[in-house]
Amino acid sequence: MKSNINTFIEKAGWPRIIIFLFLLSLYIIAPFVGVKLSTSISDTIIRFGMNGVLVLAMVPMVQAGTGLNFGLPLGIIAGLLGAITSIELKIGGFSGFLTALVIAIPIAAILGYGYGKLLNKVKGGEMMIATYVGFSSVAFMSMVWLLIPYKSPDMVWAYGGSGLRTTISVEKYWIHTLNNFLEIKIGETFIFPTGMLLFFAFMAFLVWLFFKTKAGTAMSAVGSNPEYAKASGVDIDKVRVQSVMFSTILGAIGIIVYEQSFGFIQLYMGPFYMAFPAVAAILIGGASVHKATITNVIIGTFLFQGILTMTPSVINNIIKTDMSEVMRIIVSNGMILYALTRREKGKA
Repeated sequence: MKSNINTFIEKAGWPRIIIFLFLLSLYIIAPFVGVKLSTSISDTIIRFGMNGVLVLAMVPMVQAGTGLNFGLPLGIIAGLLGAITSIELKIGGFSGFLTALVIAIPIAAILGYGYGKLLNKVKGGEMMIATYVGFSSVAFMSMVWLLIPYKSPDMVWAYGGSGLRTTISVEKYWIHTLNNFLEIKIGETFIFPTGMLLFFAFMAFLVWLFFKTKAGTAMSAVGSNPEYAKASGVDIDKVRVQSVMFSTILGAIGIIVYEQSFGFIQLYMGPFYMAFPAVAAILIGGASVHKATITNVIIGTFLFQGILTMTPSVINNIIKTDMSEVMRIIVSNGMILYALTRREKGKA
């Protein structure tokens, strides 16, 4: 029994156990301070589904040894282009959601190809350059959103009739397209977004399946032992570019899934900090900069989003004042700081 517990602790790691116990304590405390437990659990599940694919976008690059995808905003921008184009074409419902994906995926593939080529030229400094690519692409697109010649009155500024608004509602088009599919409602406060979770499970299955193929095995081999992969005839640079393209495409799909649940498309500085929570989530889930699995994605996303959901509401009700946004920023940045500064066991 004792050896089983020790084995579990060794496999899970104390940080994840402590974070899980902290989250569990928040769920236990919640009803005693006036927070509805059903609402809290529902919010956690919805946030898990919203962010799951964005965290999944870390896996291909990590597995190929290309580092954590701090350039995620590049994929997000492709998703934003797909989303606003589907609105410009006035396509609503599930067709609008699919149109956004169909437009976003090839754009993400092209951007990912260029991004991958750049990372191949800076081997060893991928994460720093990726961060720069992420930030600079957001700044560049802030000018493009003002100049893009779309005319839909649901998107352009009312004053002047040109340039896209900072926040665009998808309510008339494809809001909750996935959430509402086979949705389960219990009482007035608990909602289970079945469709969104099924979509995440499907995307996770595709990624898992890919890493069982010859191309996926080559990608993992490049990340774990590049010399062996090269000796086996694998074109390392080509595989690295493929991994970046794969991650960027997942990022584009992830932001469209996020938007259909959130209800809004956020342009300009919206994608600026979206990479950090995704990176922190997968690290909290147990991934390293050299290895990441679907299990890491699921555990990390649930823990990160669970604490981000529960902490502000519980603390607010304890101190009887609205500091939810301040608490959210403190908790979010605290977890990001922990995830990015933790050391792997046995490594300096």
